Amino acid sequence: MSDQQLALVTGTSSGIGLHTAVGLAAAGLRVVATMRDPGRADRLRAVAQENGVTLEVRALDVTDEAQATALVAELGRVDVLVNNAGRGSVATLEQLSTGDLRAQLEVNYVGVAVLTRLVLPGMRAAGRGRIVTVSSVGGVVGQPFSDAYCGAKFAVEGLMQSLAPVVAAFGIGVSIVEPGAVASDFVSNVAGNVGGTAAGDPYAGLLAAYLKRASGSFANAQSAPDAARTVIEACLTPAPQFRWQTSDNARTFAGLSLADLDGSRVVGATSAWVA
Repeated sequence: MSDQQLALVTGTSSGIGLHTAVGLAAAGLRVVATMRDPGRADRLRAVAQENGVTLEVRALDVTDEAQATALVAELGRVDVLVNNAGRGSVATLEQLSTGDLRAQLEVNYVGVAVLTRLVLPGMRAAGRGRIVTVSSVGGVVGQPFSDAYCGAKFAVEGLMQSLAPVVAAFGIGVSIVEPGAVASDFVSNVAGNVGGTAAGDPYAGLLAAYLKRASGSFANAQSAPDAARTVIEACLTPAPQFRWQTSDNARTFAGLSLADLDGSRVVGATSAWVA
């Protein structure tokens, strides 16, 4: 068997996932780049060609456990798993259906947990492996109108932080990467799932204030290739750490919560966003 390591990357049709897949291939790994619809792989293949690398494109809906199980079984041992596929929403709790809440958890939490569980036996047997999950600063700082999204990202960070010390005993490194605002298709996908736009909605004014602030943040968003560099570093570094942010802005923002023992700094700061 070849000593070439295999990296499985989810959500690679655009953004951070696309550039992570290409970057890992450029670093010499065999990369299996997955997405729900491989028909959307043109951009990925074009960027790979521009960088002189090849990768394998496979279909994977991370909420389809049977599909994930079959893929991991076919690949055999996975050396590096990048859980990048994600879904966003903009709505506050009263505007969210139970289905909305479950949909966020299925993609951002349960799908991540299932795929991670599937690759662990091979990594454990090999005595090595790297699991990197792309979370968000929304995984440590709860934000207005991001109730379902932040809830799911908080959940996956708790899962991975609990898992990390256990699997470290088997030579497996677990990391979370927390981007801030990143210019990618994720933003436009979220924009199509905004609650609170019906006439007479009591939250409409608060939502308008939040969206105005958010648009300013994304006007100065970090590029996806730049954010992907941190994900790649987390995958390849010989000295893994648990939590990474992708920019100085992300580090400052995440620090609001990580150093906020009583929660007053976060609530005080985010309350101004809807004023």
